[in-house]
Amino acid sequence: MWHRLTHAVVPHSHDSRAKIDPELESSRDGLRALWISLVGLGITAIAQAVIVVLSGSVALLGDTLHNVADALTAVPLGIAFLLGRRAATRAYTYGYGRAEDLAGIVIVLVIAGSAVAAAWTAVDRLLRPAEVTHLPWVAAAGLVGFVGNELVARYRIRVGRSIGSAALVADGLHARTDGYTSLAVLAAAGGAALGWRWADPVIGLVIAVAISFVLKDAAREVYRRLMDAVDPAIVDQAETTLRAVDGVQDVAAVRLRWIGHRLHAEAELVVNANLSLVAAHEIAADAEHQLTHAVPRLTTATVHTDPDSHPGCHHHTDLSHQRRQAPRS
Repeated sequence: MWHRLTHAVVPHSHDSRAKIDPELESSRDGLRALWISLVGLGITAIAQAVIVVLSGSVALLGDTLHNVADALTAVPLGIAFLLGRRAATRAYTYGYGRAEDLAGIVIVLVIAGSAVAAAWTAVDRLLRPAEVTHLPWVAAAGLVGFVGNELVARYRIRVGRSIGSAALVADGLHARTDGYTSLAVLAAAGGAALGWRWADPVIGLVIAVAISFVLKDAAREVYRRLMDAVDPAIVDQAETTLRAVDGVQDVAAVRLRWIGHRLHAEAELVVNANLSLVAAHEIAADAEHQLTHAVPRLTTATVHTDPDSHPGCHHHTDLSHQRRQAPRS
């Protein structure tokens, strides 16, 4: 219970890349679970919003905004599924995976607006106390938030386990922990019933802090993907895989980048200078094949081979000049 309560206000990943795996992406049940759970959270937020208008509860407003912010994390997944299936064109030679990053920017802005709105309203209520009305409805709305998140969690976990999607199971556990944030609204309603006017805005501030944690996590992930950052452990894994390929003497360079929720790699390998073109090509093809199997989410790789007499790309310019200056046969 303590782990779940603390997780509700501790940053957790909203990176869509971490939420997509082959089982989820290729399964109609998985896609259906994403959209149904999004609708479920949306209905929960709408029901809470109605009671916010009637009661004026700041704590309930913060929880409603929190649920909206979490529901929006499904948007990059939807964009990834829809646009990611489109074929590359002459203009967009790498496809449309970057649309996911643009959606991430929009979501960060929406979450930021939610955090500011929740905090501003809570502070204003502390400075200008007001009575919270319809307390039973406020308490009921907190329970609705908890139940809504729990139902979504159970559905995601059940479908995730049935199709073998660890990502969907993890997202279900995330929804379950967020449900405990909604229970804080009960404390606000109880405090207001006892005449503690400060209870509702204080709980509202606590929830605003929880939203700010979500914002920090989401903003960091969006920044990293815009800057083409990858986990260094993935780079280490790629280098280890390439060095184990028969015929590879050294790995001069490895670069990886996310394109949507898939990885693309570029590698420079050093091979024996006396190999034939066909033999060097076979090594490159083997390296590419092994790499796509060893690195999760890696779908494409460009492998370049250098002879051990001229290892590294810094030799390419000199070789090009020498070739152009040499007499043509």
